[in-house]
Amino acid sequence: MDDKALVSQYRPLAAAAGIGSILGSGIIVGLSATITVWQKGLGLTNSEVGVISAALTFAIAIGGFLSGPVGRMFGLMRSFNWMNLVYALGALICVFAPSYVVLLLGVIVTGLASGMDLPLSLTVISHDAPNDKVSSSLVSSTQVYWQIGIFISYICSFIVSKMSGATGARIVFAILTVIALITWLWRTFSTKFKTFHEKDNQYRAADEKTTSNEVSGGSAIKLLFSGSKKNHYLGLFLGIFIFYIFWNLLANTFGQFQTFTLVQANASQTFATGAGIVLNFVGLAAVMLFSSVAAGPKRNTFFIVGMIIQAAAMFGLAISSHDLWPIVIAIGCYNIGNNIAGEAIYKVWTQESFPVESRASLQGFMNGFSRFACGLFAFVTPALVMPSVIRYTMFGFTALIAIGFVGGLVVIALQKKYGISEGEKG
Repeated sequence: MDDKALVSQYRPLAAAAGIGSILGSGIIVGLSATITVWQKGLGLTNSEVGVISAALTFAIAIGGFLSGPVGRMFGLMRSFNWMNLVYALGALICVFAPSYVVLLLGVIVTGLASGMDLPLSLTVISHDAPNDKVSSSLVSSTQVYWQIGIFISYICSFIVSKMSGATGARIVFAILTVIALITWLWRTFSTKFKTFHEKDNQYRAADEKTTSNEVSGGSAIKLLFSGSKKNHYLGLFLGIFIFYIFWNLLANTFGQFQTFTLVQANASQTFATGAGIVLNFVGLAAVMLFSSVAAGPKRNTFFIVGMIIQAAAMFGLAISSHDLWPIVIAIGCYNIGNNIAGEAIYKVWTQESFPVESRASLQGFMNGFSRFACGLFAFVTPALVMPSVIRYTMFGFTALIAIGFVGGLVVIALQKKYGISEGEKG
């Protein structure tokens, strides 16, 4: 069976894992879009609103750190199957929350489950996929679901925005609860998935045998700092880590600057909202385009072009005037570059560069550390968006992209050196 047929055969597994990405982006955007509704409905203070928002960010980060240990403690497949039930429990607590404390508890439980699910889901895909080329295609496709989750949350939040009290926010979280429960049932009771999990595949068996002497018990620390391949894995880890941290600092922050720059260019609220929707569609199309080349050599070209586009867009915003359309074009270019050289390639690199038993731990660490960094960075974001300094901020963002670009080029070079790129495991 050729790779295209195998990708089609395993597509349902990618969809079940991808729904975890829908839930991940859904809780982030859903809470952000409804937090003022919660504030009015429950009578929350501004400080309590800030604590709830920060709690979600740090809960997702902690969940990322815990994904590896949880996967080893309860088993990779069992954790993958049941994590969405934990998510549903947290979201359901939010649905019926009568007070600040209960809402905070629900947000923390949901955030922890969301943070753990992403690394576990991607590891399950790469574990079950018959070869790394198929794995790369399936893993990159999960980023499409992340974009879909953003759309769903925005649309649901818009629909319920006119409802009184906290009712609209409760409905958004109820929708997330239902999606999580359906995903839990699908993952747990699908006979097809059980066949994928249990299938004796000689490719994976051989791969695990060759790495068994390098890693004892799936320890990421031992992988990076001991064994004959420690320099191999440590170099890849540092390259991916540097790329993701610096890229993600900008990606997680730019939303606020996007709105600000449009407003400064005298765009109406309606125009800014409409532009945001259109730009999200542009981003979705870019992710789908990258997914089509993720398993082949063209992905490196996409990465280089995407990073150059992002840097050029930030530099363009730094030197631009307050004319509206040049700013819209620069933001549009950033959204294209961000999605062909960003989260999707990070996921692919992480899943194909390390032994399967260490992937959840390593990706969980990088996800968690990145969330913590972005959460801390959020404290200075309001100062960076001030009119007197925003031009210098954009120059700083250009530098962030440049540093991340260097990290990514190191990964590409090391993958070629070790024969990992283009779906070939070294």
